[in-house]
Amino acid sequence: MARRPRRNHGAGYKAKVAMEALKGEQTVIELCERYEVHPNQISKWKKQLQEGAEEVFAKERKGEEAAIHGEGKEEEQRRF
Repeated sequence: MARRPRRNHGAGYKAKVAMEALKGEQTVIELCERYEVHPNQISKWKKQLQEGAEEVFAKERKGEEAAIHGEGKEEEQRRF
């Protein structure tokens, strides 16, 4: 059996496959056949997505806080 050449998947592709796995509408085996990746790879990407999800919202929260604090400082500067 010939080995398939190594493929490098982009972040968007990994996220798409991982989201499909999280939805649970198809089995991992079905996703493997559809996206032509190994089941272990799908499990790994799914786990990475789950672990990284908190980071997305943490960054969003930091951005909101900076915007709130930044607006207040600008208003104070305009007063003087």
